[in-house]
Amino acid sequence: MTTTPQDSAHHRAMLAKAETLIEALPYLQRYAGRTFVVKYGGHAMGDPELALDFAQDVVLLRAVGINPVVVHGGGPQIGAMLKKLGVESSFVDGLRVTDKATAQIAEMVLSGSINKELVGWIAGAGGTAIGISGKDGRLVTAKKVARTTRDPDSQIEQVVDLGFVGEPDVIDTTIIKTAIAAGMIPVIAPIAPGADGATYNVNADTMAGSIAAALGAARLFLLTDVPGVLDKDKNLLTDLTPADIARLAVDGTISGGMIPKLETCVHAVEAGCEAAVVLDGRVSHAMLLEVFTSKGAGTLIRAG
Repeated sequence: MTTTPQDSAHHRAMLAKAETLIEALPYLQRYAGRTFVVKYGGHAMGDPELALDFAQDVVLLRAVGINPVVVHGGGPQIGAMLKKLGVESSFVDGLRVTDKATAQIAEMVLSGSINKELVGWIAGAGGTAIGISGKDGRLVTAKKVARTTRDPDSQIEQVVDLGFVGEPDVIDTTIIKTAIAAGMIPVIAPIAPGADGATYNVNADTMAGSIAAALGAARLFLLTDVPGVLDKDKNLLTDLTPADIARLAVDGTISGGMIPKLETCVHAVEAGCEAAVVLDGRVSHAMLLEVFTSKGAGTLIRAG
């Protein structure tokens, strides 16, 4: 029996797939039964193809014995709804100043349309997801965020009232563990109650980092709109420690919105998460490339 060129090409393609699975095997063994916390947001949320890829990745992780927990953002969607309703908003250090009306709209968008859309994507990819927020099962109790700014003329520090903007204070992971034990993928909106009974809008990166630490997660993934942390020559830095990050902040290599993301990673790995990864959510299956290949796909942060 002769082998045609087409048969040979097909054999090579099948062999490549087999080799990919073999390369992934040690990582599958390492992470079986472990938890990954994934912060999902940015432009990837608005791209249907990338959303489908993300849902497939999460379902695959669950199918191979890893427990994914998704925490999602929604800043652009909140902004669009505020604009549609004629509500003006401002920002301080990247955090939206949130009055009571804005907090209600944020909860409607985050816990409502975005959360349930994500649950639907995962269901469409063959998974079983449950949509919750920090309010459910006492998952997160928030405290009000305090920020100060320095007057450029007098150099006097002034307290800025951000309104109903919070950060995690107490976390009870019971509802997450219950959902995982029942075979479900928790999808969490970053809304949480305070001890004062108010509802707070929480930064999704901060929420994800705190939950990853509380769960002792194997990985925290922050899906962003950049490849990871870049040096001054725009080369990807693949492995960092908290000490590296402090040095890069001092010399100006990292700045702007990357600083709070890396602060979240440092907090998570110093508080119980094994490692955190900043990677590009615009790249198809970036999370799988990071987890199941030797080269990875983003910037890995370990406690050192």
